[in-house]
Amino acid sequence: MMSQNVYDILMERGFIEQATHEDEIRELLGKESVTFYIGFDATADSLTAGHFLTIMAMMHMQRAGHRPIALLGGGTTMIGDPSGKSDMRKVMTKETIEYNAQRFAKQLGRFITFDDDKAIIANNADWLLDLNYVEFLREVGVHFSVNKMLAAECYKQRMEKGLTFFEFNYMLMQSYDFLKLNQMYGCNLELGGNDQWSNILGGVELIRRKEGKPAYGLTFKLLTTSEGVKMGKTMKGAVWLDPEKTSPYEFFQYWRNIEDVKVEECLGLLTFLPMDEVRRLGALKDSEINHAKEVLAYEVTKIVHGEEEAKKALSASKSLFGGSMNTEDIPTTTYPKEKFEEGIDLITLLCDGGLCSSRGDARRNITQGGVTVNDVKCTDFAKTFTLDDMNSDGALLIKRGKKAFHLYKPE
Repeated sequence: MMSQNVYDILMERGFIEQATHEDEIRELLGKESVTFYIGFDATADSLTAGHFLTIMAMMHMQRAGHRPIALLGGGTTMIGDPSGKSDMRKVMTKETIEYNAQRFAKQLGRFITFDDDKAIIANNADWLLDLNYVEFLREVGVHFSVNKMLAAECYKQRMEKGLTFFEFNYMLMQSYDFLKLNQMYGCNLELGGNDQWSNILGGVELIRRKEGKPAYGLTFKLLTTSEGVKMGKTMKGAVWLDPEKTSPYEFFQYWRNIEDVKVEECLGLLTFLPMDEVRRLGALKDSEINHAKEVLAYEVTKIVHGEEEAKKALSASKSLFGGSMNTEDIPTTTYPKEKFEEGIDLITLLCDGGLCSSRGDARRNITQGGVTVNDVKCTDFAKTFTLDDMNSDGALLIKRGKKAFHLYKPE
């Protein structure tokens, strides 16, 4: 018998949104080791902050003695999931998808233990890419009602712009994945974000009809801002788990700067802190909530990038917010000395350091008074900086808004 039912842990921490058979799932998770799966479509070469919530759920499940299957979507990515999308996804080459899937597998290995059959990495390219279409329709297609599919939330949003038959197949593909994993590994539970509910239901019903076996589905809440926009996006784009794409410092700063109302929710979902501590931190008010944000940023960065990087990011953040300059851990761009002798314009500096997303964006921020250089506001977007403008540390510290910093130094 498991010590504490992982269903209760996930429920208390705020993960669970919908369940196909709540009581049965809870009972099952309490009495035996369950093989479950989560799918990851390989649409980029790194996982994102959005994926991190489902990874945390996988970690909780594995810690409680259950066996995760991380299913890489080498096949489904060839089509693209229309769920939550107003436009059709860009079609990617097989080679790109394969490369992305390998990168995902490597990143997942940092969070999930795959040794000794404790978890499985599978790729649906293995059974989807060589499918015989007529056989597939006879085996799987007969179990799906078009009327029911069209009523599903994931297709409704696309109906106005036009849903292609290409994408319409996605639900059948994902349902078939669940069936295959059930046949190959005895997998009887699928987990995913709440936007996957219709696709998960398709798989649960397919297994129950075709195999006459119980199968279950569980969805998690999606991380959104108070306006309902998906979290994990910045001016520069997605917040990546790959340190080469989003530095540990930028990753830390993202969580350090989230809305006050989201702090308790994120502490519950994205850290392993005990829930008493989560509630205590979440109840802090006014300026004290900044301490809770610091704890959140530190804990999430520690899980994703390790303790050393989390400590560095925390110290850099404290020095910037506290006004004492410890510049070691602040993101830095270096230029050859000659370049500073010629002079570098402010717009180029802002774009090179990733403080602004484009030259137009940089110009807007400067003219609206949102940029300071070495603590002096600069509203002249044509201004250039040379070695004579360096501070006592021999650097330029440029700040956009209250919370985005970057250091520029000559080599």
